[in-house]
Amino acid sequence: MTLQVEEFQEEIAAATRHYEKFIVCIEKTPEDFQKSLQSLMTKAISAFESRAPGLRHGIALDRHVTIMLSEHENARPLCGIYFNLSSPYRKKTA
Repeated sequence: MTLQVEEFQEEIAAATRHYEKFIVCIEKTPEDFQKSLQSLMTKAISAFESRAPGLRHGIALDRHVTIMLSEHENARPLCGIYFNLSSPYRKKTA
């Protein structure tokens, strides 16, 4: 089975709506965020399709977002898009 980014447009649209409404991010405009989601989804699909036997997930992430595709009994994997929340005031650990 070959997956395409377009198959996950509903999840991408929901994440974009939440990003624009709730997330404050100085580094990415909503347009940049949308481009990042497209790129990360491509990477997650690649990781999912090339995963080793016995593994159930394909994951792609950057500093702000994690996308996880997870094996499911249906043909289409489950898709989770998570915001990696951080603060510029958080102390850096060594």
